[in-house]
Amino acid sequence: MLVSACLLGGRVRFDGRAKTVAADIVDRWRAEGRIVAHCPEVAGGLPVPRPPAEIEPGADARAVLEGRARILTPDGEDVTRHFVAGARTALAAAAGNGVRTALLKESSPSCGLNRVYDGTFTGATAPGPGVTALLLQDHGIAVFPESELEAADAHLRTPPADTRPPARAHDAPTGPANPSQAAPQMR
Repeated sequence: MLVSACLLGGRVRFDGRAKTVAADIVDRWRAEGRIVAHCPEVAGGLPVPRPPAEIEPGADARAVLEGRARILTPDGEDVTRHFVAGARTALAAAAGNGVRTALLKESSPSCGLNRVYDGTFTGATAPGPGVTALLLQDHGIAVFPESELEAADAHLRTPPADTRPPARAHDAPTGPANPSQAAPQMR
């Protein structure tokens, strides 16, 4: 389970604060060793604290990832490369840890899933994901906002779909060489 570091108490947000989610589900994931904490913005090279940043008005995460839009600070500084680099580090962290589920901070230009700030720096939001959420989804990782802990937990506990083609009657049985081997823990 890839989890936004700020949701775990990491003081990594632009303002140097955390947005800690205090929940039994998160405590259980931590105790089970399932959590991979990650802040894409810090991993992408941005400092803490830092100016806020938003996807420019009228654009979306897809346009940012395709190089057709930018992520800017209120003073107009282009910080796109940091956000894209951070999204790529999140994907690498997920791939390197067998992650298939992510819990990310809603509204962030990196981690938002259903909405992100709209680029006007007024607190207004626009529908759509942030760059990290979109990149993870593009690579088959299920993304959930912090308001959907139960759904994220249900997904985490659901075995992944078997992607092997259906067996034909004359095929040998498939499966682990040693059936007593435990399946790997899903993150």
